Amino acid sequence: MVVVIVKLCISACLGLMIGIERELKHKPLGLKTCMVIAVSSCLLTIVSIESAETFSEISPNIRTDPMRLAAQVVSGIGFIGAGVILRRNNDAISGLTTAAIIWGASGLGIAAGAGFYFEAFVGVALILFSVNLLPLIIKKIGPSQLRQREMRAKITLQKGTDITAFMNSIQAADFEVKHVRVRDTKEKDHQIDLRLLTFESNHITSIYQQLRDLDGTTFVEVDG
Repeated sequence: MVVVIVKLCISACLGLMIGIERELKHKPLGLKTCMVIAVSSCLLTIVSIESAETFSEISPNIRTDPMRLAAQVVSGIGFIGAGVILRRNNDAISGLTTAAIIWGASGLGIAAGAGFYFEAFVGVALILFSVNLLPLIIKKIGPSQLRQREMRAKITLQKGTDITAFMNSIQAADFEVKHVRVRDTKEKDHQIDLRLLTFESNHITSIYQQLRDLDGTTFVEVDG
């Protein structure tokens, strides 16, 4: 009984550590969710292992896989992970890290339930390191491309504006153009949808102002 309580408490602490990190970043996956996932995964792993041992003692003809329930947890947790992955109006995908952390919280609970305490604590340390510290380190010592972020912009140009010259002006403003879509509006203006790369040090308001100041623009919307 004491061992079971210890396992559940350890899994709760591991879930708490991940949940606090998500809570501080105001992500949809928070403290309560991480703890529930970790503790539930741990509990199901304990039940799976204990059941296999209990039934094997009843009769030598009964053979069960001690990690069978844990395997189903890994499969089932994907439904929760899929629920936090969002596709926004600008086709950007968000929530992948949160979905991965859900899966990680489940894995930590399973590890604690199976008695792999050291491995579980090393795992949570590596998860927190990869989510919080590793991106900062890579941006400091890595190539300049890692310090860029993707922005999406919708720009309306006046009728008759030279689109080629306008695109050259954007590239001259230190933006790297990844994708362009051009179409005419009902008012015969030109609508340009852009996917741009710019350095993270550039604030979104300054980017908006740079695009707004280009000749021929009547409307600018920036999302980053």
